[in-house]
Amino acid sequence: MNVRQTRRFGRLLATITSATLLLLSGLAAAQVAPVELAPVERRAIVETLRLSGSLTSPYTSSLSPDFEGRLVSLNVDAGDRVKQGDILFKLDDELARLELAQAIAAEHEAEADLTEAKRRVVEVRKLVSEKTFPESEARSLEALVTRNQAILERRRAERAYAAATLERHALKAPFSGVIAERGADLGERVDTDSRVLLLVAIDRLQLDLRVPQQYFQRVNVGTEVNLTVDALPGQTIAARVSQVVPVSDPDARTFLVRAQVKNPAARLTPGMSVRAVVRIGTDRQAEVVPRDALIRYPDGRTVVWVASVEGDSYVVKERQVKTGLTFDGSIEIVEGLTAGERVVIRGNEALRQGQQVRITG
Repeated sequence: MNVRQTRRFGRLLATITSATLLLLSGLAAAQVAPVELAPVERRAIVETLRLSGSLTSPYTSSLSPDFEGRLVSLNVDAGDRVKQGDILFKLDDELARLELAQAIAAEHEAEADLTEAKRRVVEVRKLVSEKTFPESEARSLEALVTRNQAILERRRAERAYAAATLERHALKAPFSGVIAERGADLGERVDTDSRVLLLVAIDRLQLDLRVPQQYFQRVNVGTEVNLTVDALPGQTIAARVSQVVPVSDPDARTFLVRAQVKNPAARLTPGMSVRAVVRIGTDRQAEVVPRDALIRYPDGRTVVWVASVEGDSYVVKERQVKTGLTFDGSIEIVEGLTAGERVVIRGNEALRQGQQVRITG
């Protein structure tokens, strides 16, 4: 081989060596998998119970007048929102006003009679002290004062009754809510059996749930409930158990649980179906990881990839675990992990034992 061939061979060998090193470097870089880690946490374990229920109103009132009469004012219609104390309708109150005027006049008359009787008693007592008027007559006048006092009290009661009767010709909303139904028209004659309006409270609704009887000792007043409805997609409403009815249904083997649901913006209505998640405390703690950390195999094994520092890099190792309850996107680890370890939650589909990884999140 001459000098020129030797030089050419040397350049070719250098090129091949450089390419080989680049290839090996690329292969090594390709084997460092990008992954996302999450810590193993020790947390209180919560059992979640998924149920279906319905919303009801705590107050539904059929509104009728206290007296028979003609509707002269009807201030609301179906669908209107009203506040407690708002006047909803009025009856013709002309006769009631006249009766109140008569009662007031009778009260004034009784006041005048009582004043006159008291004045006469004062005069007579002076004459009795001067021995110029019989004692028996003076006592009769004092009895008249007592009688007039009783008459005045009765007249005052009659005036108060007439005033209350007049006031009851206007019906006020007993609570805030929505008019669900109107059953009479302006000018119509109604009586105490007529349902003029149907008022339904909606600012605070009730969620009724039928809970399996095995949870009776574990669901209490204050237990958390998260609910979703089709009318509010993607939204979760928080509530708490307000009542536990200690009577079970022997056929369904369930008992009634009721939760109060705030509804200030009237986004919910009675009758809506609800999907509820009842969060039942277990009074214990355990290690917890995100559900994405778990890989389940057809043979029944459940594993996670645990990342640890070896030298200047992270490496992963497969570890078999035993799981418990699932809640809030996490899962309880009964055996196999300790708090503080880090597990792979993204990029764990094709890892190998002892493989180097690069942390991306």
